[in-house]
Amino acid sequence: MRDDYLQDYYSFLRFPSVSTDEKYAGKVRDCATWLSEKLTKIGLESKVVPTAGHPIVWARNEHKKNRPTVLLYGHYDVQPPDPLELWDSPPFEPVLKNGYVFARGATDNKGQILAHILGIQETLQKNGDLPVNIDLVVEGEEEVGSQNLGKFLTDNRDALKCEVVVVSDTGMVAKHQPTISYGLRGVAALEVKVTGAKMDLHSGVFGGAVANPAAALARMLSTLHDENGHIAVEGFYDEVAPLQDWEREAWRKLPVDADAEILAETRAPALFGEAGFSTLERIWARPTAEINGMGSGYQGPGTKTVLPSHSMAKLTFRLVPNQQADVIIDRVKKHLQKNLPPGVSLEMTAGHHGPWYLTDPNSKFGKAAQRALKKAFDKDASLIREGGSIPIVSDFRKILGVETLLLGLALQDCRAHSPNENFPLENFDMGIRMNQAVLQELAA
Repeated sequence: MRDDYLQDYYSFLRFPSVSTDEKYAGKVRDCATWLSEKLTKIGLESKVVPTAGHPIVWARNEHKKNRPTVLLYGHYDVQPPDPLELWDSPPFEPVLKNGYVFARGATDNKGQILAHILGIQETLQKNGDLPVNIDLVVEGEEEVGSQNLGKFLTDNRDALKCEVVVVSDTGMVAKHQPTISYGLRGVAALEVKVTGAKMDLHSGVFGGAVANPAAALARMLSTLHDENGHIAVEGFYDEVAPLQDWEREAWRKLPVDADAEILAETRAPALFGEAGFSTLERIWARPTAEINGMGSGYQGPGTKTVLPSHSMAKLTFRLVPNQQADVIIDRVKKHLQKNLPPGVSLEMTAGHHGPWYLTDPNSKFGKAAQRALKKAFDKDASLIREGGSIPIVSDFRKILGVETLLLGLALQDCRAHSPNENFPLENFDMGIRMNQAVLQELAA
C-alpha cells in the first residue's frame, strides 16, 4: 500500500460526514469538497452539485465515441458513530491495527469507493486515459435513503446515459473470494401505535378494568409469525418468486459455513428462521417481518405501578421478487386490525420503502464482471444475492434504463453501522486492481 494512498484514505475518513444529523451538515459539505478536489487532481473534470439536502460529487473523463460509458456510484456519507463508548478508538481518527483500518466509513462506503478512485488514478497515470467513458457519482445521502439522487439522475438523464452501472457497496462471501451480488431484498416500514386511556393510570385502581396497551400490542405482534417462523399474514407469500434450482445448487457450494460464521459474529445462542429453508436462503431469497423497536410505559429505575396510556412498535418487512411494498403494507395493516384486542384503538403509519432488485449475473456485462474478478483475484467469482436493500439500483434501472453490477469488498465482520467498523488493507488493494480489471473488461 503506497503511503500517499493511505494518507488519502485517512483524510477521507476524518470527515464526520454523518448525513442524518443536521449538526454535521458543514462537515458533510467539507467532505464533498475534499473528494471533488481529489478527483480533479487525478485528472477528471469534477464538480460539487448542490441538492435540496447534501451535495453530490460528479466527475467524468473526456467522453469519446465508440467506447462504452460506465457510471460508477458510491457514497461519502456515513452512519452516526454512536454508541461512542463501544469504540476502541475514536471513530473519526483512523487507526491501523493488524492490517485493518478502523474508523466510521472505513468499509461503508469510503474504503470501497476510494479504491475505485485510486484504480482510476493509477490507470490515468500509466496510460493517460481510461479504456471507457466514465461518470463517477458519489452522493452524500445514501444513509438517509438517497432522497435527492433520483432527481439528480432525472435532471441529468441525457448526460448520464451509460451502458452499465458499477457499485461496490456490498459484501464478499468470504475472505479473498470475489463476489457478485445479483439480487437485493426490498424494504417497507410501518409504525404502529396502540392507545388505551388518555393518560397513564394507577395499576392498582384501574388494573383489570381498563385494557393495557402494552399487553395488547404484545398479543397483536405475536400473531405475525407462527411457531415455525412463517409469516402468518394472509397473502404475504402470494407473489414470492421461488428460488431457481441453479441458485440453490450454487449457494450450497459456496466456500462458507454460514451458520457457524453468523453464530460466531452475532454470538446468538442459536439460529432461528423460517422452516424449510437454509440460512442463506432465508437471508437472500425469503421475505421477513421484523420488530425493530417497541416502547411503552415506565422504563426508569425501580417500579412505577401504571397502566401505560399507549404503546408503539416500529416494524420493517424485507421483500423479495415479486412483492410490492404497498400491497404488503396493506395486508399487514388488515392483519393487525383483525387481531386488535378489545379496549384499545390502533393507528398505523407507513414509513419509507424501497424495491427489491434482481438482475442476470450471466448477461454480457455480468460475464465481463466475472472475467474481471477472475483476473483481479485469480479465482472464479461467487454469485449471490444479499439480504439488505440498496433502493438506488432500482432507480438506475427505472431512470437510466441500465442494470447494475454489485461488486462488493466488505467482509462479514466489517461492522458497518456498528462500533469499530473496519476494512482490511488487502481488500483496499484488491479494490484498486478490481477497478482496473473491470474497466478493461467492460471496454472489451
